[in-house]
Amino acid sequence: MTETRVGEAPSLTRPYSDEAWAALRAVAHQIDKDLVAQDVRLTMGGEPTYVGIDAAETPQWNIEALGPEKRTRGLALIRCLREKTAPGGMLHFGQGKWYPGEPLPRWAFHCVSRLDGVPVWENGDLVATEEQTTEYGLGDAERFVGALARRLQVSSADILPAFNPGAEVAAGYVLPLRRRQPGGRLAWSSQLWFPRSETMQLLPGDSPIGYRIDTGIMPWVAPDILTYEQGADGLVALPAGPARRPELFAVEAAPDPLPPLAAKPEDAPELVRPSLCVEAREGRMHVFVPYTSVLADYLDLIAAIEDTCAHLAMPVWVEGYTAPHDLRMRAFSLTPDPGVLEVNLPPTADWDELEELNAILAEEAEKNRLIAGKFAYDGSHLATGGGSHIVIGASSPADSPLLRRPDLLRSMVAFWQNHPSLSYLFSGMYVGPTSQYPRVDEARGDALYELEVAFQQLDRHEIEPMILDGLFRNLLVDITGNTHRAEFCIDKMWPPYGQGLPLGLLELRAFEMAPHYRMGLAEMLLVRALVTVFWRAPFGKGLVRWGTSLHDRFMLPHFVEQDFFEVLEYLRDAGYAFENEWFRTHLEFRFPRIGEVSAEGVTLELRQALEPWNVLAEETFSGRTGRSVDSSLERMQVKLTGATDAGRYVVSCNGRRVPLTATGVGGELVAGIRYRARKLSASLHPTIPVHTPLAFEIIDTLSERAIGRCTYYAGPPDGSFHTTRPADAAEAKARRMERFQVSDAPSEAAKAPAAETNPVFPMTLDMRWPVAEGDVRA
Repeated sequence: MTETRVGEAPSLTRPYSDEAWAALRAVAHQIDKDLVAQDVRLTMGGEPTYVGIDAAETPQWNIEALGPEKRTRGLALIRCLREKTAPGGMLHFGQGKWYPGEPLPRWAFHCVSRLDGVPVWENGDLVATEEQTTEYGLGDAERFVGALARRLQVSSADILPAFNPGAEVAAGYVLPLRRRQPGGRLAWSSQLWFPRSETMQLLPGDSPIGYRIDTGIMPWVAPDILTYEQGADGLVALPAGPARRPELFAVEAAPDPLPPLAAKPEDAPELVRPSLCVEAREGRMHVFVPYTSVLADYLDLIAAIEDTCAHLAMPVWVEGYTAPHDLRMRAFSLTPDPGVLEVNLPPTADWDELEELNAILAEEAEKNRLIAGKFAYDGSHLATGGGSHIVIGASSPADSPLLRRPDLLRSMVAFWQNHPSLSYLFSGMYVGPTSQYPRVDEARGDALYELEVAFQQLDRHEIEPMILDGLFRNLLVDITGNTHRAEFCIDKMWPPYGQGLPLGLLELRAFEMAPHYRMGLAEMLLVRALVTVFWRAPFGKGLVRWGTSLHDRFMLPHFVEQDFFEVLEYLRDAGYAFENEWFRTHLEFRFPRIGEVSAEGVTLELRQALEPWNVLAEETFSGRTGRSVDSSLERMQVKLTGATDAGRYVVSCNGRRVPLTATGVGGELVAGIRYRARKLSASLHPTIPVHTPLAFEIIDTLSERAIGRCTYYAGPPDGSFHTTRPADAAEAKARRMERFQVSDAPSEAAKAPAAETNPVFPMTLDMRWPVAEGDVRA
């Protein structure tokens, strides 16, 4: 008898040889040419996630969204990315999404640049750093806002000190500011909101003062009526470059000839409501930019802020409102998510740019102590725990291939439904109906029927974008109706008014962060290839009623691999030479081998499989309502090879017969084992105990003896618990190896357990399911 413990999987540090990557790149360039020839106009972006190497045990890199180390790493990374990918970009340090139960919106760091290459912010040294040594205070804030008023040629008499409730010293300064067009000339304008004898009191809190201005003290303002120079594309023309006007710092502007605040409503278009705020916070100078609806005005204001920084030799952080959405701009951002740092990459149109951008991101992330994977306590190699969603669309909504050809969405949804491997191979550990990206046939029982009805409407009507959204918005959802938590998320395609911007984008969410950026690029190439094929010839097959086989057969790596290789064969038939080996590392990472034992020409292999975890009922956690995930269950695949004598060999697990099923390859059989790996405080069926260790035997029914034996442990064999994660790959491997042990086959006779039948999941031995009464050993 021989044994093989957890073998060496394909290298995650170098998943492709130079030859293999050159071949993959050649296919990518072929697809690029076809995309151009077919006028698809496809762009592709991504949302990779990273975790920190340092402080890896802290909640910020495991369950919490926010944390000091994460913020520090994010600040360092976005600076590096600006230097490498957008040297003329402006860094913006603002607020992002506000999630229920959290006291404030999360932070968000943005880098905004112009597609034409004209710089938005020229001098990166004028962006304040977190670790700067100069400490700025209230007097510096007053100097800055005064200088900025002169640069904008508005009256410094309109600057208002702002006070926190009960404070005698101002927290910062507010400058009402608005673009106007007196005498046909665009100019910045300012105005006092109330008599200077009154004190401006902020709302309580510690957020930037721009968020804490009481709107009741601001005048009502009608929409702007301004005339701008327009370019050939019908958009407001952008400045040829940042307007540098250092001479204006020596000129004090006269007060604006504006009507008094008690003006009649018809005078409201001339009043000033927006405001720019300046404050010293944490020793840094912060400038809060007001909402500006026209991009040209926003860029002009940013140029004035940078001029002021240079004039005073005072670096700042720009916060407040970001640049208005405009197709002539390019932006990427860094935001915190539970346990990870998320990078939102800008869309790219061709493979070379996509590859370069991802390579730079991976390199800079590593330099800043961020990695794309981690180890579990038991030594398992995991991804970050966050997603790496793929976003497809075009440079403008009008060019979106999904809106121009609605059948493309149908082809993608139907093809993914026909091939479960596309849902499970690249996803995270948490799959199933309550995951972050459930398949359409996991969400609702009648979903496929209703989806077929929607498909038929595409053939019968001219589909406007609003109608396309209406056809699929209520079907591409999870079981609660959440449109974001779906495998195909159309939130940013053409949402109803008031629910987001109509961008023509489709987000593919069943993609976890790959441990190497080239593995992620291979996944993106797969999507690009399928889009190209479906544009040429829509996918015409109907939907498949997988039933319970979806969570039985396709939880096993053997059938996921088999189905995925059919996808690659489909692409090869379409003229794209995808090789199975390009995704071998993906398969090994997703379904790592636990170990194997061989005896008398028969080999038993154990390999990790998928398990759809359930969400439990609502509970109260620290005053907040939440729902736990029952992660106490795991599943593994048992594969027997070399069993050419049909029916002779049986595998038992903890004394129960494993329901082996022939794969179609001579002497090869597979099955799944579903078992409780750990006891949790909250789980389904709390009376069912832990089933591990799992003891396996290969039984020769002809000689009535066990010819091979091995045991799998969910944790350390001595019953202890690891309290820290492995320090490195060597320690992680040691922990994995100790959990699989091979022992000598017993000398006494061994009879095979009786066969058990599970009509719902025939390929799986569910250890929770009791042995039926009357079952006897064969």
